[in-house]
Amino acid sequence: MNHLLIAPILLPALMAPILLLALRFRLGAARAVSLLSTAALLGFALVLVAQAATGRVESYALGDWPAPFGIVLVLDRLSALMVCLTALLAMLVLWHAVATGLDKRGWHFHPLFQFQLLGLNGAFLTGDLFNLFVFFEVLLIASYGLMLHGQGPARLKAGIHYVVVNLVGSTLFLIALGLLYGSTGTLNMADMAERVAAATPDDRGLIAAGAAVLTVVFALKAAVVPLHLWLPVTYASTSAPAAALFAILTKVGVYALVRSGTLIFPDGPDAVSSPAAYGLLPAALLTVVVGFVGMLASHHLREMAAYAVLGSTGTLLASAALFEPMPLAATLYYLPHSTFSTAALFLLADLVARRRAGYGDALAAGPSFAGAGGLGILFFLAALAAAGLPPLSGFVGKLLILDAVRVSPAWPWIWGTILMTTLIGVLALARAGSVLFWNRRDGEPIASPEPLGRVAGPVAGLLLALAALTLFAGPAADYARATADQLARPMSYVEAVLGPGE
Repeated sequence: MNHLLIAPILLPALMAPILLLALRFRLGAARAVSLLSTAALLGFALVLVAQAATGRVESYALGDWPAPFGIVLVLDRLSALMVCLTALLAMLVLWHAVATGLDKRGWHFHPLFQFQLLGLNGAFLTGDLFNLFVFFEVLLIASYGLMLHGQGPARLKAGIHYVVVNLVGSTLFLIALGLLYGSTGTLNMADMAERVAAATPDDRGLIAAGAAVLTVVFALKAAVVPLHLWLPVTYASTSAPAAALFAILTKVGVYALVRSGTLIFPDGPDAVSSPAAYGLLPAALLTVVVGFVGMLASHHLREMAAYAVLGSTGTLLASAALFEPMPLAATLYYLPHSTFSTAALFLLADLVARRRAGYGDALAAGPSFAGAGGLGILFFLAALAAAGLPPLSGFVGKLLILDAVRVSPAWPWIWGTILMTTLIGVLALARAGSVLFWNRRDGEPIASPEPLGRVAGPVAGLLLALAALTLFAGPAADYARATADQLARPMSYVEAVLGPGE
């Protein structure tokens, strides 16, 4: 077995209790350990991507218990991509938290951060639905703590909302697992895929019910309309590093929908129940509209970034909901872009707020930004990325999506929605830039809590990642296409988990 496969789970699982128990009151040491651990995680993730790029699907049976009886982790192109994306985002977000001192507003930021990485990596690597539920709970519990980090009544109110909504989601998840286990006798995803395909007519109704509830749960995690109301208030109320890391949380829902829709419940004439059968495409298009209209109506830059997460997730699902190789490939190219661009907006909102004193990140005339050209350039580039304008990767990703969805009869609706909302996004970001960097109140100089060069590195890193995704669009698109082709052949996943004989 490839023991490196468990490293993205084992590393944060070991570091989190060390940070909590041994380094709780030693901020300098905690920062060093957390940064080194996250850097090592990024190194492991890059190696896993290189291994997955060969096209081979690998499984890791914990305790050497054979599937489907034991816990199994699975590495394919998709899971490797998601783990690498998480590690790179985490490294830049942690850098921002340390550089700005936001991590010292509470004692438990670094342990919670590592527990969050544990849950995320576990969710992407697990090959079992019950363990997906377990890792969902780990990342959600950690996200509760990260969201409340720094305290404040607004965060507490939003945190209660967030907890209640996700408790409902967890309850529905358990109901779905019970229905599927009762009808198939397994929760191993590869084994369930085989049993669902061979299900008798008597079992199909119960399996369809379980699939429907599971789709609702994953749509809730992805904040798909009408299950999106928790996201804007939650992301706009928490600290910038937490919100930037949360940009990957909705992608867990997207990942789960893609994984279940290609492996367990594939679409087709003989399919028991695919996520596409439950109106995922219309819901995704509504999510795009709500997200970008929300950006236009926002009164704060962080609120705008929260709605940008919503709009980008809807754009992802607008093509992923077709469950065809070409649209899935376009989705997978656009996924890193949407994550990095929205995370950059959250971190920029924090930099802006730190320089406007009592005005914060409100989209209202405040202190003059004269002499703060560096921050203006960063905002301009982040706005280009978030809106999907050339020359950055958002433009390439949306072109790929528009080209790929032509296989669907619904392509005019998808084209119209994406093009219209792109224009709305441009207007929203142009308004924000004009208000923040052009309108000013005379006699109120900009505050300078620290040199911009000391805190701008993480935002610049995210923008450089987007530039790399643009410059290397060819290899990135090739990887995305290969990943989509692998998802379209689920038997390779099944054989890697259960063995060729199965």
